[in-house]
Amino acid sequence: MTFLALLVALFVLLYLGMPMFAALFLLPLAVLVWVEGSLPALGELVIGHLDGYLLVAIPLFMLMAHVMVRGRVVDDLYGAAFALLRGVRGGVGIATVAACTIFAAISGSSVATALTVGKIAIPQMLRYGMSRRGAYGVVAGGGTLGILIPPSAPMVLYAYVTETSVGALFLAGLIPGVMMASMFALYCFVTERRAVAPADTQAAAPGAAEGFSLARASWSLSLPVFVLGGIYMGVFTATEAAGTGTLYAILIAALIYRSLRWRDLMEGFGEATRTSAMLLLIIAAAAIYGYMLTKLRVPQELTQLVLDWGLSRTGFLIGMMLLLFVLGLVLESFSIILLTMPAILSVLAQLDIDKVWYGVLLTLSLEMALISPPVAMNLVVIKAITGAPLAEVNKAIIPYMLMLAFGTALIVAFPGIALWLPRLAGYG
Repeated sequence: MTFLALLVALFVLLYLGMPMFAALFLLPLAVLVWVEGSLPALGELVIGHLDGYLLVAIPLFMLMAHVMVRGRVVDDLYGAAFALLRGVRGGVGIATVAACTIFAAISGSSVATALTVGKIAIPQMLRYGMSRRGAYGVVAGGGTLGILIPPSAPMVLYAYVTETSVGALFLAGLIPGVMMASMFALYCFVTERRAVAPADTQAAAPGAAEGFSLARASWSLSLPVFVLGGIYMGVFTATEAAGTGTLYAILIAALIYRSLRWRDLMEGFGEATRTSAMLLLIIAAAAIYGYMLTKLRVPQELTQLVLDWGLSRTGFLIGMMLLLFVLGLVLESFSIILLTMPAILSVLAQLDIDKVWYGVLLTLSLEMALISPPVAMNLVVIKAITGAPLAEVNKAIIPYMLMLAFGTALIVAFPGIALWLPRLAGYG
C-alpha cells in the first residue's frame, strides 16, 4: 500500500538521523520528481498553510505556561490539594492527580506537567508511605493529562489541520480528562493503603496551611477559568484567549507573586520562538507531503481499501489507534498529526466519524505513547527527577497504560462521553 510504503521510507530517513522537517520535505520532493518529472510551484502552497491566525495560539499558550512555572505561580497547586486531602487513604497520590489535572489545564504539556508536579510531589508521597512504584506511576500517568485537558497545543494544531472548532475540541477533552483523572485517583485510593498523611501535617510546598494554600492557589485556578470561559462565552477567539491568558499570567507572576524576573520572561519568549520555528518548519514540509499524497491519490486509495475490506467504523478506529500508538513511540505529537491527517480525512468522512470525537481518541493514543516503555518522554522525566532505574519506572506505569487503554475503549464504545458537552454548547 502506498501510504505504508511512504511511512516506511520516512522512518528510514529518520533512523539515518535526518531531522523530521527535512525528512518530510525531501521525501515528497523526491517522489514528485520521480512521478511527475519536475517540481511544481510550491511557494504558494507552503505560504497558504503557514498563513493561519489560529497557529499563533500555540506559542502563546507555551509562553503562558512558561510564565506560570518560572513565576512559581503553580507551586501552590500541590500544597492546596495536599491540604484538602491529607488524612485520606492514598491522599498524597490523589492530591498529585489533582495537581496534575489542574496544571494540565494551565500548561497544555504532558512533559511539563510531569516535570513540575513530580519535583514537588514525589518526595511528599514517599515521605508519607506511598510506594516508590506508586509515586513514579502516578506522576508519569497524571502527566499525560497535559495534552487532553484544555488548553492543549496538539488540539489547537489538530483543529487547524482538520478545520475543526477549537472550542468544540477543548470541551470534548474535559469529560475524558476528568474521567481519566478519576480513574487514577481511585487506583491510588485502592492500592496505596499505607499512604496517609496525618491531618495536622503541614505540606512541604509553599503555603501549605489549608486556608492560605487555597487562597494562593486560587490565582493558578483562575487562569484556565479565564481562558476557557472567555472562549465559550464568545468574548474572544482561541488565539485572543492565548494572548490575553499570557498577559494575565504575566500580571499574576509579576504583580501578585512578584517572582517573575525579566530574564525569565525573555527565556519564555525564546523558548516559544524556538518551538514555533520548529513547528512552522514541520508544517511547511507537511504541506508538500500532503500535496504529494493528493497527487498519488493516497486518500482515495485508503477510502477504497476501507470499502473493499468492509471495515466498520470501530474496526478502522482500532487500527488507527494502534498505528498512532506505534508512531507515538518515535515521533512527537505535532508530527503525527501532520503526518496522518491529510491521508485519512476522506476516510473519516466516508465512515461518518466525527472529527471532534476522533481528535479526542487521537490524543488518548498519544498519551499512551508518552508513557510507553522503554524510553517514553514522561518516563525519562521521572528517571531524571528521581534517579530511579528506568526498569522500575517502566513497571510503575503499566497500570496507568491499562487505564488509558480502558478509557479509550470506553470513548470508542460511547462517543457521547466526548461529544455530549460540545453538543450541549451548540457545536455540531
